[in-house]
Amino acid sequence: MVELSATASGWSVGYGGDTLNTAIHLARAGHEVAYMTALGEDTFSAHLRTAWAAEGIDGDLVLTHPTRNAGLYAITTDADGERSFTYWRDASAARALFELEVVDAAMAQAEAADLFYFSLISLAILPPQGRQDLLLLAARVRDRGGIVAFDGNYRPRLWESPEMAARMRDKAIATADIGLPTFEDEALLDGARSPQAVAAHWQRLGCGEVIVKLGGQGCLLADGTPVAVPKTLQPIDTSGAGDAFNGGYLAARMRDAGIEDAALCGHALAGWNVMRRGAIPARDEAAPYTAGATISPQ
Repeated sequence: MVELSATASGWSVGYGGDTLNTAIHLARAGHEVAYMTALGEDTFSAHLRTAWAAEGIDGDLVLTHPTRNAGLYAITTDADGERSFTYWRDASAARALFELEVVDAAMAQAEAADLFYFSLISLAILPPQGRQDLLLLAARVRDRGGIVAFDGNYRPRLWESPEMAARMRDKAIATADIGLPTFEDEALLDGARSPQAVAAHWQRLGCGEVIVKLGGQGCLLADGTPVAVPKTLQPIDTSGAGDAFNGGYLAARMRDAGIEDAALCGHALAGWNVMRRGAIPARDEAAPYTAGATISPQ
């Protein structure tokens, strides 16, 4: 989506979205990444295509809707860097992705992915048939030997009910090899009482590799190992922090790093992200990744 981010002098225009943020981090880390979505024929959609290409994203799976446009959201942050969002996305092109005639060809391409990553927000914005199509695509990737990663990113306003959100989350977990839930989201959605309970629930549903994100407290691995954030930070903007963690973690795992080392890579990238404004800050010299190399946990 198009992103408006509040600044001292007004608003800056960028782009963001949970799965997009992670995709860009993976591309910056040197992986070959394609992003599957739909945009319109409007000026903002054209800008998004150009910007994503400049980040190294393959746009072959970015489909075009003939009448809908790109979505829009605005970020505001409080004194502690905690963010809040305002959305204008009800008629976005992405919501109608699986209604496009060319989506079958795009799905066939996506099935061959080494890693297929989606989130609960991906499911939330789709109509019922689109949700089923997305879950079917994830299952097909897994059946063909690809790795499926799923983030249980819960935004109550996007769902018709918490019960439906929990039902779709559980169906998605059952398709996944790697689970990236956030404890705060899980507690809000269905009252999860501990990170350990979250990990156990996801594993019972068939997702073997689960990393429960705990914000500034680090994360918990499925075997009960806590992985702390390397250093304490005073965030400027927490937008995209979880997405950055996912990007760092998955980038490392796809280069065969161990789970704990990958979690440290995730923390390093999330720490860099929250010290800059916007969900996907411009890359700079301090960014803890280099093209073609595993993200360093230092």
